[in-house]
Amino acid sequence: MFKQKPQINKDDILRALKSVNDPELHRSIVDLGMVGQIEEKDGKVKVTIKLTVPGCPLKHKIQEDVTAALSKIEGITEVDLEFSHMTPEERTALTGKMTGQAQSPLFDDAKVRHIIAVASGKGGVGKSTVTANLAYALKNAGHSVGIIDADIYGFSIPRMMGVRTLPTVIDETIIPAIKDGIKIISMGFFVEEDQAVIWRGPLLHKAIVQFLTQTFWDKLDYLLIDLPPGTGDVTLSISQTVKESQLLVVTTPQPAASNVAQRVGELARKANFRILGVVENMSYFIAPDGSYQYIFGSGGGQELADKLGCQLLCQIPLDTSIREAGDLGNPVTSLKANQSAKVFEMLAEKINKGLAEK
Repeated sequence: MFKQKPQINKDDILRALKSVNDPELHRSIVDLGMVGQIEEKDGKVKVTIKLTVPGCPLKHKIQEDVTAALSKIEGITEVDLEFSHMTPEERTALTGKMTGQAQSPLFDDAKVRHIIAVASGKGGVGKSTVTANLAYALKNAGHSVGIIDADIYGFSIPRMMGVRTLPTVIDETIIPAIKDGIKIISMGFFVEEDQAVIWRGPLLHKAIVQFLTQTFWDKLDYLLIDLPPGTGDVTLSISQTVKESQLLVVTTPQPAASNVAQRVGELARKANFRILGVVENMSYFIAPDGSYQYIFGSGGGQELADKLGCQLLCQIPLDTSIREAGDLGNPVTSLKANQSAKVFEMLAEKINKGLAEK
């Protein structure tokens, strides 16, 4: 008796392909309309995959996943993949599938639960360091997180997060870069690192609006916005675009820094931000003998919190491991068993608990 060859049909192939997700969009390639022609003959399967854009940087990943999925079907002996790219009409349809409708509002309860802008009165106080490490701390606690590097002139998040892949643009929709599950968008992805950005208010506003409303964030628990230092057009643009957001103010123990940060807090309050709390960075240095050295003085963070009527959420030590990790593109909260990460984990826990009670 000859064993009958298993029958392979198109439905079996589509069911297998439905388990394959686009590595950038995190949706099934079948649901996104990326599967084209399917042919099967004598155990040999040929499938056409329509990439979202020509020269897709993650084509190899899609190829591996599709081949692995189809190879599990009994009776398939050979998989031949052919790649093309979507037409403009197909990309428009894809955008509609991603958002659920042609003009889907970004900031609703079903998509982005909490928006936190991270601000400082002056540069050099560690605002971006706090943003990057807080993102990892929230992510490690099980939350979905995105970052907008809104510091158009002084962007540093791509380097600090060690992002190796660039965003993808499908028509007018930006697919953010992803590092360790954290979605990231920054002006640093669109200009050379050493290139100066010289833009006036209207162009700044347009860039910020695009980052907010034309980026496919999908569903997020937290969207962190790393603001430029001081009070300026970017902060106002965000307040005009986002209906409800929180503000986290970063300062140092120095009275001069906290006095400047107070102006940021007052402006934010007038612009309908809710002040979440104050983070004091570089609060102390732990000497080899275990003593605490307050190199930049003390009390600035608590004084600022009192003036703004909010909590001093945490005091971050002056620790070389925090700086070194950021320089290497691996924030300390992305590393296992790092003592300096604990303060950021406590900050994330306080923020999550505080927002849950609102």
